[in-house]
Amino acid sequence: MAFWSLTGPVPELGVEDAVTERLTVLRPHGASARRVVVDAVLLPVGRALPLLTRCRALPGASAGAAFWGAAAVEALWLLARGLVLPGVSAEGFDAWRVGPLEAEDHERVAVLAAALPPQARAVPVAGPGAVAVPAAAPLLRAFFDAAADALVRSPAAPLLTGSPVLAAPEPRQVPELRDWAAEVATGRDAGVAVSLRLELDARPGPGLLGDASAATADDRADRDRDAADHAFRAVVQLRSLADPTVVADAADLWAGLAAAPELFGPRAQVDTLLTLRRAARVWPPAARLLQAAAPGELALSDQEAAALLGEASQALATAGVAVHWPKGLVRELTAAGVLEPTPRKGTTSAATSLLSSGALVDFRWRVAVGDQELTEEELERLVAAHRPVVRLRDQWVVVDQDLVRRIRRAEVAPVPALDALGAALVGSIEVDGEQVPVSAGGALAELRARIADPEARAAREPRAQPKALAATLRDYQLRGVNWLHRMTSLGLGACLADDMGLGKTVTLIALHLRREEHPETAGPTLVVCPASLLGNWEREVDRFAPGTAVRRFHGPGRDLDGLGEGTDGGFVLTTYGTMRRDAELLAGREWGLLVADEAQHVKNPHAATARALRTIPSLGRVALTGTPVENNLSELWSLLDWATPGLLGTLNSFRDRYAKAIEGERDERAAARLAALVRPFLLRRRKSDPGIAPELPPKTETDQPVALTREQASLYEALVRELISRIEESDGITRRGLVMKLLTGLKQVCNHPAQYLKEPDGAKLAGRSGKLELLDELLDTVLAEDGSTLVFTQYVAMGRIIERHLAARGVETLFLHGQTSVKRREEMVAAFQAGERKVFLLSLKAAGTGLNLTRAGHVIHYDRWWNPAVEDQATDRAYRIGQTQPVQVHKLVAEGTVEDRVAQMLKQKKDLAESVLGSGEAAFSELSDAELADLVALRGSTR
Repeated sequence: MAFWSLTGPVPELGVEDAVTERLTVLRPHGASARRVVVDAVLLPVGRALPLLTRCRALPGASAGAAFWGAAAVEALWLLARGLVLPGVSAEGFDAWRVGPLEAEDHERVAVLAAALPPQARAVPVAGPGAVAVPAAAPLLRAFFDAAADALVRSPAAPLLTGSPVLAAPEPRQVPELRDWAAEVATGRDAGVAVSLRLELDARPGPGLLGDASAATADDRADRDRDAADHAFRAVVQLRSLADPTVVADAADLWAGLAAAPELFGPRAQVDTLLTLRRAARVWPPAARLLQAAAPGELALSDQEAAALLGEASQALATAGVAVHWPKGLVRELTAAGVLEPTPRKGTTSAATSLLSSGALVDFRWRVAVGDQELTEEELERLVAAHRPVVRLRDQWVVVDQDLVRRIRRAEVAPVPALDALGAALVGSIEVDGEQVPVSAGGALAELRARIADPEARAAREPRAQPKALAATLRDYQLRGVNWLHRMTSLGLGACLADDMGLGKTVTLIALHLRREEHPETAGPTLVVCPASLLGNWEREVDRFAPGTAVRRFHGPGRDLDGLGEGTDGGFVLTTYGTMRRDAELLAGREWGLLVADEAQHVKNPHAATARALRTIPSLGRVALTGTPVENNLSELWSLLDWATPGLLGTLNSFRDRYAKAIEGERDERAAARLAALVRPFLLRRRKSDPGIAPELPPKTETDQPVALTREQASLYEALVRELISRIEESDGITRRGLVMKLLTGLKQVCNHPAQYLKEPDGAKLAGRSGKLELLDELLDTVLAEDGSTLVFTQYVAMGRIIERHLAARGVETLFLHGQTSVKRREEMVAAFQAGERKVFLLSLKAAGTGLNLTRAGHVIHYDRWWNPAVEDQATDRAYRIGQTQPVQVHKLVAEGTVEDRVAQMLKQKKDLAESVLGSGEAAFSELSDAELADLVALRGSTR
């Protein structure tokens, strides 16, 4: 490309090592042309492309510069789509060029060529004599090819060509490759597209298989013989790329009968033969077309016709030959399973009796053409035809004989009702080790329809709440009651997994009252919960269901005497520990409803508590939890398998089918199947949901950075130096133990030196910890405004330090931890809610769930758990339904420390953060020595 100025000196292009020459160029001048001598900067096309793309939008650029800038953009667009072919120039040099172009590309390039201004057609001339200004289209294509050759040459080129040519920066003489390049390029970048049009060479007649009821045996035999003479043939069809609406058979083009033959290009026959030669390499029957004088048509055997439906068609497409089937041909049979129980007489609801009776559900195959299901007789005759393409109900059908034989061979035993329901929800079932589509029929279809979309179904149901409920349920709570009642009435369990604070307790109380309104579901409700929640349940029942009996089965002297005598039995409240010890006694009673509150306590199915809970029978089971999955999907299995045993199969099969695929391989299809299966049994609502958010006041979360004191910084760096060197010299369980020791020690140093050093109670506390000083500032502000605060720490020792420090400052506090008795817990909660104490210190593990502490408008996380779900649960002690004031959440973070780094990762949602969400500090034991050292290194200044 040559750049010059007609009005001034050689232009400054800002390109290094540019070559300047004096050229004689031929430029258009009016109706003729004239020679002009110019000083020009010469650039190879590859180096000129960036300059040209800028020129097209440069103010004051000439028409020629603007045009070639637009041409450069078009060239880059074509190359970006991979439209490039190897070739050999007229002089015998290897060269890349643009192609093959689609019909739309030809049209766009033609429009661009038509816009080529005269000023853009200047060419250098070597001497006197007549020289013509070049035509636009060839000049534009030559530019495209030069751009391709400049940009595509690379060391990767041999992977495309199988030869070292076309890779070196400088062209090579390779005249021997001219035929190879022509064969590769011709037909792909020619003016004609080649395809095979399949036609049926058939006699008139009703076909092989018609309506069995409307034909005699003799009629069917006649049709069978008639169909045996049907055959397919492939006709070679050509389409003009210059005008895609022009189509002709190859036989007509050879015979001179094609309309507008000039639109197929001057080399149409050569292009066609070369394309068919390539086709024969990937599909040998095409070679028969090359043996004829004109490649007109090809008679196909049944096997050849069937092959063109699959791999052969795909291989031909890669060779540039499309395959067109008749529009009336149905491509294939469809085979799916149908699960349908045998109708049962004398039941009011087939869907209800299906699960309660332990019935088996029959499986059968449904084979169809389009939406028409085949009869057994049609299917038998289809198998007997032994042809890959047959006539069926006035349509041609492609028959996968292996599929038909497998359908006829497979004997599928009846399926247990719960397994059948799971298959109906997922939409597939395993047959002979393969997943096949399945649909539900009869009572199973009715059952699926009743539970498949819990939220939508609940929204359509009557909104009346239980008459005995002394509260007005919010809309989402009423939908939850409707859903739970529907599931438990069907004999199915359920998991209510609303966010903490959305009113799961009142929802369950309403469910009990709703079930009491119907004799078939009435009965006592057994609630199993952590000890800290016994008082809360008792108060809530008294508040929302006055007159309903409620008793604690806990502590010395506990018994069930008189349960249910003269009443419905009301509520029986017990703890997980008591339930485990007295499981046999509890299992000897008839329970209307069994509730596992904070059900994550039984997420380990092999633990004694979980096994004991499974032994207690009831008409319905409900799991309550704000975190159905904390660490892995096996926890979800544990919850739902307790609520509805057998729904997700065995634990091993669940891990193989879902957990490994989703957690390890990120298999989206497996995740979608699991979601479809679980959705009806697990109702999950979050505080951020549109229908719930207006019910709650605003919540503000703030990270509060704080600098370490000099003492803290010295301890921090000393601990890092000591343990990092030991970690680097260890491995296995020893290394993991040292990593945990390092992280725990660093967190304690960040909290307060006295905690890490295990100093006695009389040790000095003030002035040694940045966090403790910030806590003082925050509490001073809150207490000055007569506010109340929750302060969470994961360490009981740190809680005692804070308690002692605040007492010295005259701040009265409450401190709840794992050793606090049930009675004392209840007294503390009552005192805080009554405003008798303004600061409530809580151990995160002991008090992170189940408590209702809406008196607090502030929540302070003194140290970080490194699991946002756990921290959110703790925050939800204050941020829950019933809260009327805005909630401010303060998270104290030691600047420049491991706390700071983890907080940043959690915000950015990096891969490491995702693992921390499930396993906390344990995830860091998998880091390399270098990664761990970077994580814990102290950065920034101290005060």
